Amino acid sequence: MRKIMMILFIGFCSQSILAQDAVIEFKSEVIDYGEVAKGSDGVRKFEFTNTGKAPLVISKVYSSCGCTIPKKPEAPIAPGDSGIIEVKYDTNRCGPIRKTITVYSNATESTKAIKIKGTVVCDDSKSVLEKKN
Repeated sequence: MRKIMMILFIGFCSQSILAQDAVIEFKSEVIDYGEVAKGSDGVRKFEFTNTGKAPLVISKVYSSCGCTIPKKPEAPIAPGDSGIIEVKYDTNRCGPIRKTITVYSNATESTKAIKIKGTVVCDDSKSVLEKKN
């Protein structure tokens, strides 16, 4: 009986320790650039908060394209604190922006997708039909 009680106690303690996970909550999961001029500032910031009970460690931030460069925070984010993931899009590429950035962390949702969208407008933004005339 004593062994059973000890096993149950250890199981209960380990379960309560595991339940104290980090939780990442973004202020917005999509950033809309709108219409931006070619060569303009392509840096945007995703703000997030660790609403969990354990430090949040972002291990990797990956972009779906080489034209988008994400930068993750290096230090763990304490419970209740906020952080920023910076994303730089190459605005020298004209046309629509539709990119996904994947965030890998120790949060309860270990993989999270955030997105950027918009359009880079060039000075010579005439349509193909207008250019032929």
